[in-house]
Amino acid sequence: MRERLEALGRLWQRAPRRLRQTIVLLLGATVVLLGLALIVLPGPFTLPLLILGFAILGTEFAWAARALERTKAGMAAGSRAARRAVTAAAERGGRIVKRR
Repeated sequence: MRERLEALGRLWQRAPRRLRQTIVLLLGATVVLLGLALIVLPGPFTLPLLILGFAILGTEFAWAARALERTKAGMAAGSRAARRAVTAAAERGGRIVKRR
């Protein structure tokens, strides 16, 4: 199995750059668009799909690698904010109070 993956990797590297970029662009953009669609449509896995799509795109495009880092940083900030909100609510006896 490992030999097959290594052979596939060598084949990928020998492919013309434009062909690799086109394949990566189509696959990555499809995954990102699916993740964006799941923001408004009912369904799980929105953020993991966005991260996966940017990771795929980041293999060939520098702008996508930067977008992946921004997405991961935004997720970390959102996670910290949610953790603070849950902790604060627990301290108030489970009541969640909206700020204005």
